Amino acid sequence: MPTSSASTTDAAKPAASGGVQSLERAFDLLERMADAGGEVGLSELSASSGLPLPTIHRLMRTLVACGYVRQQPNRRYALGPRLIRLGESASRLLGTWARPYLARLVEETGETANMALLDGDEIVYVAQVPSKHSMRMFTEVGRRVLPHSTGVGKALLAYTPAEEVRALLARTGMPAATEKTITTPEGFLDALVAVRETGYAVDDNEQEIGVRCLAVSVPDSPTAAAISISGPAGRVTEAATEKIVPILQEVARELSAALANTAGNHQG
Repeated sequence: MPTSSASTTDAAKPAASGGVQSLERAFDLLERMADAGGEVGLSELSASSGLPLPTIHRLMRTLVACGYVRQQPNRRYALGPRLIRLGESASRLLGTWARPYLARLVEETGETANMALLDGDEIVYVAQVPSKHSMRMFTEVGRRVLPHSTGVGKALLAYTPAEEVRALLARTGMPAATEKTITTPEGFLDALVAVRETGYAVDDNEQEIGVRCLAVSVPDSPTAAAISISGPAGRVTEAATEKIVPILQEVARELSAALANTAGNHQG
């Protein structure tokens, strides 16, 4: 006869954080699937997570029944369509929640502030606070653009391995939005080196003539996120850049800390 502790089900075992162990494991598997490109086999999940195959199989069967994972004809598992609705709602909320930070950017720089996420191969703008200047930039929340012609795109991809960046660019193509748009993978990879060296990204008339954008990624964000300011090239000059970038970086750090605190508060 098993002891009462040995017969405790996976669902009822307390996790180290005081949560439910099977829930933590299920979400860990979903994140591992996302990191692997959205489709994996059970043996890959077992190797990366260290969990035994029967445990993974039981968790995946539950996730499939709920619609968060689907099993492919080749028996591999893929992220399911029900996650899309959760992701879209979370993106909207993240944008709403970031607005006070963007408002501070506007207050301190005078320019329009944006927040953007990497969604698949595209950049999606999830929040904006407009400048108070009569001449200002507008980007519609929900608008999707390709990464190669934007400051936020460069900020978000700066630390992505070069082969993954090349694969993304091959899928999207590199159409020229203006005559200043970078249209070669080598040119874009060089721009990413500059982002890593300086700590910020620039869109210099590459998305729209007459507009300059400065962007930084939000460190340790639960999903890849970047914040930026955009304004007329006549205002967002090299001299202005020296003043604006430290403010952008400081707000990004504050946003990162606030996100971490929120995650910590929800664990208890």
